[in-house]
Amino acid sequence: MIAHRKKNHFRVAVVGAGAIGADHIASFRLHSAASVVAIAEVSPERGREAAERYGIPEVVTDYRALLGRADIDVVSVAVPNYLHASVALDALRAGKHVMLDKPMATNARDAAKLVAEARRRRVLFMVGQNFRFNSDTQTARQIVDRGTLGDVYHAKTSWMRRAGIPRIGSWFTQKRFAGGGCTYDIGVHALDRCLYLMGEFDAAAVSGQTFAKFGPRGLGNGGWGRSEIDPGARFDVDDLSTAFIKLKSGRTVLLEASWAAHGPHTDINATQLFGTDAGLSLPPLQLYRQTKGGYMTEAVDLLPPLVNTNRMVHFIDCLVGKAKPFVAPAESLAVQKILDAIYLSSATGREVRIK
Repeated sequence: MIAHRKKNHFRVAVVGAGAIGADHIASFRLHSAASVVAIAEVSPERGREAAERYGIPEVVTDYRALLGRADIDVVSVAVPNYLHASVALDALRAGKHVMLDKPMATNARDAAKLVAEARRRRVLFMVGQNFRFNSDTQTARQIVDRGTLGDVYHAKTSWMRRAGIPRIGSWFTQKRFAGGGCTYDIGVHALDRCLYLMGEFDAAAVSGQTFAKFGPRGLGNGGWGRSEIDPGARFDVDDLSTAFIKLKSGRTVLLEASWAAHGPHTDINATQLFGTDAGLSLPPLQLYRQTKGGYMTEAVDLLPPLVNTNRMVHFIDCLVGKAKPFVAPAESLAVQKILDAIYLSSATGREVRIK
C-alpha cells in the first residue's frame, strides 16, 4: 500500500540532465499535477543548459542536497546504470517517490534492496519500462487477456540494430559504468515487453551467450547520446546477446539483442507470441490464425490504452489516485534476475537456475 500525501500537486527533482534526463523533464511537464523544480547534474554546464531550456529554478551538482527537502515529493533518476541503485535507494530512504529508468540496477541483489525499501517506506517506486506503455503493447495485452491466442506457450522477442552502439568510449561501452552492453540497454526493453504480454515474469532457468565482435574493433558506432567520450576507454561490454529462458510455468522465451550485427534490417524491435489458437506479432500489430478458408494474417486496430502511454504522466496519475502502477517493482526485479542469469550463463557456459 502506497502512503499518498493529501495533495494535488507534486514537485519533482530530476537527477541527470543528459538525453534521458531531458526526456524525463519534458514528460513530467505534460501533467498538470507535476512540476520539475530542481535538477541535479554533475556537469554544471549541462545542468544550466537544461534549466534554461525548461525554465527550472534550481540546479545542484549533488543530488543528496535535494533529498532532505520537504517540498520535493518525487525523485526521477536518469543517470548511468552503475548509479541507478545507489541514487534510487538514497531517495527512497528519504521518503521520496522514485521513478527510475531501466535497467533497475546492475545486479539483482541491489535491485531487491530497492523493492524492500519502497515497501518499507510505502512510497511509489517504478522502473520506466517505456515499451510496455506503447499503444500497440497495451492493445496486444488486451488481445491476450481475451483469450484470442489460446494458450501462449512460446515467444520470440528482440531488438536488433545493425550499427547502433551508443558512442564508443562513452559510459555505455564501459562495464564499470554500464554493467552490461546491449542486453542492459535495449534487450531489457524487448524482454520486459514480452514477459508483460505473457503475464509471467518468474524464470526457472536461463541459457545465455554474449558477444563483443564489433565494438572492440571500433565498428558499429551509432553516434547518438550526449555522454562524454574517453578515446582510451576499453570496450568491454556485449554488442550482441542471445538467451533461451524457461519460465516457471514451462513456457519459453527466445531473446536476442544487438547494438551491431550484419543483418537484413537497420533496426528491428519486435515480439512474437505463439498460441494454440493464434499467433501475434508487434510492431506492427498483427494476428495469424487458421480459418476455414485458409491461413489469415490480420492487421489489428489499436484499442484504447489501459493507462497513459507516457510513463511519467502515468506515474503522476498513480500519485493523484487516477491509476494503479503499471510496472510493479517485483516484475522489474524478476527481469533483473534474468539479466544476471544471461551474463552468468555466458561466463560459465552453463544453464543458470533461478530460485
